[in-house]
Amino acid sequence: MIKSQFNRYVRDALAKRERKSNIDEANAVIDVFVEAIKEALSENDEILLVGFGRFIKKQVEARNGINPKTRQPIKIHAYMQPRFKAGIKLKEACNRNKKSKKQ
Repeated sequence: MIKSQFNRYVRDALAKRERKSNIDEANAVIDVFVEAIKEALSENDEILLVGFGRFIKKQVEARNGINPKTRQPIKIHAYMQPRFKAGIKLKEACNRNKKSKKQ
């Protein structure tokens, strides 16, 4: 899912909801954002928001582990892990204050 598709999803989802107040509208936007990410990742899509970052799924392989209570060996099954990779503009925004403090 790219930004234009994501925008359409948010627009359509907000159109279905009633606007009650600014707080309700903000909560609706956040809920729609989270649901869009969940839906895209469940359909094996990735979400690319240029300048912000990318939401992806990564396969975590099966492995052996230890139950911390019983100290017995257990098998941990393979699963998909959601990941977020920050975009360049987001990284720059996060590090903007660090650069000015060092100088």
